[in-house]
Amino acid sequence: MLLEVRGLEVRYGGIQAVKGVDLEVGAGELVCLIGANGAGKTSTLKAIARLLPAAAETLRFDGEDIRSARVHELPRRGLVMVPEGRGIFPRLTVAENLAMGAYARGGSAHAEAQYERFPRLRERRHQVAGTLSGGEQQMLAMARALLAQPKLLLLDEPSMGLAPLMVSKIFETIAEVAREGVTILLVEQNAKLALEAAARGYVMESGLVTLSGEAKALLSDARVREAYLGETTAG
Repeated sequence: MLLEVRGLEVRYGGIQAVKGVDLEVGAGELVCLIGANGAGKTSTLKAIARLLPAAAETLRFDGEDIRSARVHELPRRGLVMVPEGRGIFPRLTVAENLAMGAYARGGSAHAEAQYERFPRLRERRHQVAGTLSGGEQQMLAMARALLAQPKLLLLDEPSMGLAPLMVSKIFETIAEVAREGVTILLVEQNAKLALEAAARGYVMESGLVTLSGEAKALLSDARVREAYLGETTAG
C-alpha cells in the first residue's frame, strides 16, 4: 500500500473531529472520501499531509512512518496536497506559481506539460494569479501540484464553487492524471462525481468511516443514494 492509515484521530480543543479512521490507498488507485460538511474529510486529509496535529496508530506513506514528518518534507517525498480554496500565491503570476511547484520537489521541472494540459494557463502565464477566475485558480493549483511530481496527490473539494462546465473539465483532468499513474485520494462533496471517478470509496459521518468498498457498489448502495445523491428509497 502506498498510504496506510490506522486509528487516525484529530482534535480541535475538546472536540474530536476524526475518531479513529482507517483507510488505505494502493499505488495507482483513485480513491475518494465522501460525506457531508463537518464529517471530518478535510481534517483527515490535512492530518495525512501533516498540516494538522494528529494521533495515529499507523500513518505510513511509501513504506515509511510519517507520523513525525515535517510538513515541508512530504512534497519532496512525493506526497502533495491541493487544499480546499486552492492555496495559490495570489500576488505571483501563473508562471511564478508553477515555478514554486517545481521547487517544492527540489527540481526545475518544466511547465510545458502543464500548459499543454491547461492551455488557458499558457494564455495567462504572465497574469497575477489572484485575478484568475475560480476555475482557472483550480487549474493552476492542480498544475502546480503536478509539477511537484507527486506519488500521491491529495485533492480537497476540487469542484467547490465552480460552474458546471468547469467542474466537468476538472474531473476530466483528474481522470487523465489517474490514467497517467498518479495515485489520488480525493475528498469531494459531490458524491456522484467522486464515486463515478474513483475505483474505491470511503464514506465518513461524524468523524468515522461508516462505509467503504468499490465505488460502483457504493453508488448503488441505498444508504449512499439517499444520503448523498438525493434519492429516496421505497419503504
